[in-house]
Amino acid sequence: MCLLVVAWRSHPRYRLVVAGNRDEFHERPAAPLGWWSDAPDVLGGRDLRAGGTWLAFARSGRFGLVTNFRDANGAPTGAPSRGELVPAFLRGTQPAAGFLSGLLPGIGAYAGFNLLLGDARGLHYCCNVGDEGPRELPPGIYGLSNHRLDEPWPKLVRTRERFAAALAQPDPSPTGLFDLLADGTPSAYESPPDRGLPPELERALSAPFVRHERYGTRCSTVALVEHGGLTSVHERRFDPSGMQTGATRIEFTEAAA
Repeated sequence: MCLLVVAWRSHPRYRLVVAGNRDEFHERPAAPLGWWSDAPDVLGGRDLRAGGTWLAFARSGRFGLVTNFRDANGAPTGAPSRGELVPAFLRGTQPAAGFLSGLLPGIGAYAGFNLLLGDARGLHYCCNVGDEGPRELPPGIYGLSNHRLDEPWPKLVRTRERFAAALAQPDPSPTGLFDLLADGTPSAYESPPDRGLPPELERALSAPFVRHERYGTRCSTVALVEHGGLTSVHERRFDPSGMQTGATRIEFTEAAA
């Protein structure tokens, strides 16, 4: 149940601001934020089981993020890893619109996903559930979890509102953005939605920051990209109790086109 909020060309200083929580099973191994040894221009955390990533950046100014689409039908047999979609885009030179067009013929082979891809020129969204198709997003503030973009899930609405308030400041701080990601208050449902999970787990998942012994928020990421290309990416990592176990901050300037 990942959660991300994204501001695209909506701040006088920053072209892009991303704040998000990656939720995953605690036993699934992952590498922290860093430059990849087999793709030295790619910066991100990495899933060590399938080799992909959930959120990453490239020196070229390209970036991408992916979330699973919560679907009771599960993944098709032999489905390729959704986490490979972001690095495939970052390693290439094809514009986001062209990359997504090329993905369409085989898009049904993947389990459900949401994909945001962008560079200095544009931000594009694609979901492979339904018939909407890829589209370019205008400047604005967006929220994404494990359903379609801007789905009005209570935790997403709450986080996006707080994110918008932070961006109303002339210089939003990474600390303030981490604070809104640390919100562990479950959403106020009269009864948890019935999506096939135990009510206790469903309640835990309704908070922006998920604490659970088996599955929860593994890391929080804040990224700020200035209009001139200076990029600052911050990551905090957590154990199953929600205690911080590590932090990384990396800055770079986009390579000239």
